[in-house]
Amino acid sequence: MSTPTPFSISMHAADNVAIIANDGGLPAGTVLSSGQVLVDHVPQAHKVALVDIPEGGVIRRYNVVIGYALKPIPAGSWVHEKLVQMPDARSLEGLPISTVKPPVQAPLEGYTFQGYRNADGSVGTRNILAITQTVQCVAGVTDFAVQRIKAELLPKYPNVDDVVALAHTYGCGVAIDAPDAVIPIRTVRNLSLNPNFGGEVMVVSLGCEKLQPDRLLPPGSFPIVDERESALDVVCLQDEAHVGFMSMVESILRQAEQHLQRLNARRRETVPASELVVGVQCGGSDAFSGFTANPAVGFCTDLLVRAGASVMFSEVTEVRDGIDQLTSRASTPEVAEAMIREMAWYDNYLNKGRVDRSANTTPGNKKGGLSNIVEKAMGSIVKSGSAPITGVLAPGEKLQQKGLTYAATPASDFICGTLQLAAGMNLHVFTTGRGTPYGLAACPVIKVATRTDLARRWHDLMDVNAGRIAEGCATIEGMGWELFQLMLDVASGKKKTWAEQWKLHNALVLFNPAPVT
Repeated sequence: MSTPTPFSISMHAADNVAIIANDGGLPAGTVLSSGQVLVDHVPQAHKVALVDIPEGGVIRRYNVVIGYALKPIPAGSWVHEKLVQMPDARSLEGLPISTVKPPVQAPLEGYTFQGYRNADGSVGTRNILAITQTVQCVAGVTDFAVQRIKAELLPKYPNVDDVVALAHTYGCGVAIDAPDAVIPIRTVRNLSLNPNFGGEVMVVSLGCEKLQPDRLLPPGSFPIVDERESALDVVCLQDEAHVGFMSMVESILRQAEQHLQRLNARRRETVPASELVVGVQCGGSDAFSGFTANPAVGFCTDLLVRAGASVMFSEVTEVRDGIDQLTSRASTPEVAEAMIREMAWYDNYLNKGRVDRSANTTPGNKKGGLSNIVEKAMGSIVKSGSAPITGVLAPGEKLQQKGLTYAATPASDFICGTLQLAAGMNLHVFTTGRGTPYGLAACPVIKVATRTDLARRWHDLMDVNAGRIAEGCATIEGMGWELFQLMLDVASGKKKTWAEQWKLHNALVLFNPAPVT
């Protein structure tokens, strides 16, 4: 069997470690192209010391100090998390504010997709009936009704893509008036108004819950699709008119059919790419994430911004260690201060739980070569590209502007996805190195593999193989353009993502920092 050509990757000329790119890693004794001889077997995606690093010496990747050596590390050694002391978090004081002024790039014009225009001006990429719930208590009944709607009603309305229940664990047994209760309440409200739901707001309520329908969706918070039907459409299970379980279910079906009729009358039309609202996220990350998939997504982010679209990047703990990079890219001092405010809020939130950002990094992240959250953050931030950051959203808020926005969310895949949906996302891009079957019922999710081996093994779960960048078979720019075109095709309904084809989706998970009573 032929010996593979050793392949290592450095992110910056000043780095004193490199990543081994070969499948299966490289054995001790391997001579790298730089002439460096490996002292240890170094697994794929893990770091090798390019020079002797003394005890206490800096370990530098991305031209950023990702840690300090806990003992001397000879050149050619495997640099893993047990040898790395994590640096302290960057202070939120004295940060660079709006100091980076990227050159203005020419607008990207002429790109379109086939979308569904809504009365409020938003555009959907899918045509879905969503059934909102005020409280977890009704989830079982709603799910039963949704299964019947799919089997009995949906075939009559071929222009409707799906019916989904917006199930969650909130609504009662909570301190509904606590200051932080605003986060889950506005999240559920704004989920109901996602552009992929066509302005059709339907609610199932129990009746006795703390989160009453008129508090969840007060007058003026939702579009009126028919002047004759200005009241919120609510099916209340405790209404005296309901006698028996099937009475409740039939009531849900009757109301659902009215919404299905209106949704079925909608048709796709040509709209500019500026109507895309894209959320970018990573999960099951590895050390390849930061030099294949995420840079390609970052290049695509810049293309989307040039096309006038809206892009959100998120995950507080996964960008916290690069806060200076973010505040320096803020379009205005006010945007920078908003980012600092969200970071400080989250620092305090973690402190209450007696943890810090280091709790983020998973066993899978470490097995994939990420020594700590600092290294992970450097690879995560590049999804945001290079455009100025023009807006900041607190958790659960709805997006109101174009361009690049920092949407502050926890790094949990499911919570981040839920909050980006609430912000108005109509298309999702998700990168992974370790692999995850993550998906969303309310929105197409394009999955991008960081490694060719993952794309090969999970060939019917990954939509894009960014591992070709590491192999020299593709460029970051080329992959960015490929992803951009795929987004337009998926948004148009011309292509389905693998998650859509298999109907894989994760439950919505609300971020609820308020007390549970």
